[in-house]
Amino acid sequence: MHRLIALLLMGLVLAACATRVPPSAVTLPALRLAPASLGHELTAQQHLVFRFGAHVRELDALLEVDAGEVRLAVQAMGRTGVRLQWDGKDLVEQRAAWLPAAVRGERVLDDVQFSLWPAEAIRAALPAGWELAERDGSRELRKDGRTWLQREQVDATTVRVRNEADGYELTIESVAGGVHDP
Repeated sequence: MHRLIALLLMGLVLAACATRVPPSAVTLPALRLAPASLGHELTAQQHLVFRFGAHVRELDALLEVDAGEVRLAVQAMGRTGVRLQWDGKDLVEQRAAWLPAAVRGERVLDDVQFSLWPAEAIRAALPAGWELAERDGSRELRKDGRTWLQREQVDATTVRVRNEADGYELTIESVAGGVHDP
């Protein structure tokens, strides 16, 4: 399960790489969860396929989480596009000049935490009117009865994330030997 969740995390990062973001009726809530609230250390290497309208992009991502920090790097064609570090208070972002402005570190962090962190931690951070539902390996973030963000397990090494608010879909595949949950 942790492997699939880690895959979702990487997919969310890829989703943020869209060059255009369609107008949405809703803004997804910021989570900003403490790294330690994940409950374990995590190291993951994943291949991401991002679909935004007719655009398809493939990226690779590296993620490390320990009690003190979340570290994430996303690469395309061997070049690092973004590095994020989150210590529970400050988000530090290093961006390549070629990275589209639509890639926002705050959204990437929130997507990662939605995919990987325990449901109880997410629920505690949600503003009024938002709810998190889980069933049969899927997770949905809802407002007013509508699902705005969804994570589903496709198979043992692949997850899919659909972000209705920002209009993208991510498929996240674990790279052999690339995910480690102590």
